[in-house]
Amino acid sequence: MEQRISLITLGCRDIAAAAAFYEAMGWRRVETPDGIVVFDLIGQALGLYPLEDLARDMGVVPGTLGTGAATLAYNVREKPEVTALLARAEAAGAQILKPAHDVFWGGHIGYFSDPEGHVWEIAHNPFSTLAPDGAFRWNGYAEG
Repeated sequence: MEQRISLITLGCRDIAAAAAFYEAMGWRRVETPDGIVVFDLIGQALGLYPLEDLARDMGVVPGTLGTGAATLAYNVREKPEVTALLARAEAAGAQILKPAHDVFWGGHIGYFSDPEGHVWEIAHNPFSTLAPDGAFRWNGYAEG
């Protein structure tokens, strides 16, 4: 198995509302069959899929899937972007779980949950600079 993730799928009770949230955050959908919404990302994609269908595909009941036990992280280039992006998420319908704050390791982070309860971390990590295209690596990309 290669060390990568191709597609992150979020089970959603209300696909239209979930899609509207991510579009309000500035993301654009790609063409897909009915019943699924996909946003291409850098090197992978984020899919929104009906929770009932996702559970059926897995062979489990929907109540066993839950949300919030994992986080999706979005890193920004500059510290003030954390607060700005949390405000944009809140305006789009997110619930702020923890406002932007400095953390012990030298970064600046905050958390929100999307309208379906999926948890996002918005982070500025001064030790992991982003590539010009926004790609992230744990120890950052070399400048220049």
